[in-house]
Amino acid sequence: MSWGDLVAIGGGLVAGFLSGTIGIGGGLVFVPFMTIGFRMAQPLAQGTSLAAVIPTAVVGGVTHLRRGNVRRDAAIWMGAGGVVGAAIGALIAVEVPGSILARIFGAFLLFSAYRIAFARPPAESEPKVPA
Repeated sequence: MSWGDLVAIGGGLVAGFLSGTIGIGGGLVFVPFMTIGFRMAQPLAQGTSLAAVIPTAVVGGVTHLRRGNVRRDAAIWMGAGGVVGAAIGALIAVEVPGSILARIFGAFLLFSAYRIAFARPPAESEPKVPA
C-alpha cells in the first residue's frame, strides 16, 4: 500500500462522513480531491467519482431509510430522473474538454455554496412528510 492509497482512503473517509452527516454527494469532495490532490484530468476524476460514490450513496441511503428519513416516492422519481440525466450527462461530458468541465463544476460549487449559505433552513418543528 502506497502513500497515495492511504491519501485516497482518507479522502473517501472524509467524503463518506460528509455525505452521511450533511447529505452532500461524494463528488463534491471526490472531484476536487482528485483534480487538485492527484492532478487527475477532470473527465477522469468525474468518472472515478461517480463509480466511487455508489457504495457511499448506498450505505448512507440505507441508513437514512432505516431511520425514516426518506420520502420513498420522491427518492424513486428523483432516482429515475437521475439515471436518465446521468446517462445523457456522461455522453455529453466525454465530448467536452476537461478545462470547460472544470469551470462548469467550479461554477456549480460556487452556486451551491451561495444557495446553502443564504437559504432559510426549515424550522425544527416542521413535521416530517410521510413516505
